[in-house]
Amino acid sequence: MTVKDIPQVDKALKREFKAHSAPIIELIEAQTHDPFCVLVGTILSARTKDQCTSGAVRRLFAEAKGEVFRPEDLDRLGQDEIERLIYPVGFYRDKARHLKALPSAIREKFGGVLPKTVEELCELPGVGRKTANLTVAVGFDLPAICVDVHVHRICNRLGLIKTKTPLETEMTLRRILPVKYWKTWNSHLVSFGQTRCAPLRPKCEGCPIRQYCLVP
Repeated sequence: MTVKDIPQVDKALKREFKAHSAPIIELIEAQTHDPFCVLVGTILSARTKDQCTSGAVRRLFAEAKGEVFRPEDLDRLGQDEIERLIYPVGFYRDKARHLKALPSAIREKFGGVLPKTVEELCELPGVGRKTANLTVAVGFDLPAICVDVHVHRICNRLGLIKTKTPLETEMTLRRILPVKYWKTWNSHLVSFGQTRCAPLRPKCEGCPIRQYCLVP
């Protein structure tokens, strides 16, 4: 696959995406339309399957005093309560600690307003580049390239890039991927990676982008 193939590949990935359930973060955005909720959901989703994340998000967001889960709701909860609500997401104790520290960090660093840039979001507890990019793209509807294991793996399998780490993949995609694909590239590839292009034994027969792939 080359850069000139991106439009055709994206069309195929978009069709596949529409045929399956949207990843959990897109569902959170559709239900809440709130960047803070997207951020919290993204923190919970790290190294956790969507079904498990969905249950944790539902239990945690049910603690909201208003219509939408806010930083004040995390302030009211003790760390042990947060652990109980989000269990059994991966690394739930670490995530509970980060979530408990999140409201005060937003207040102290950004005057209580959730920032819109990847660099600023990465200053918050428990937020790395993947989480920050996804929050910018999905929560704020701004251009950002979120790279997780699916994006890293599939882009390399297609031969679009030759990188060794997700960070290297992100920086390479920022150079070669047209901006109009930035916000949706992660969603399309995550869905594709979960349903067809798995790390082991990918379902290559009938794959709509097989002609572009380097996998024998």
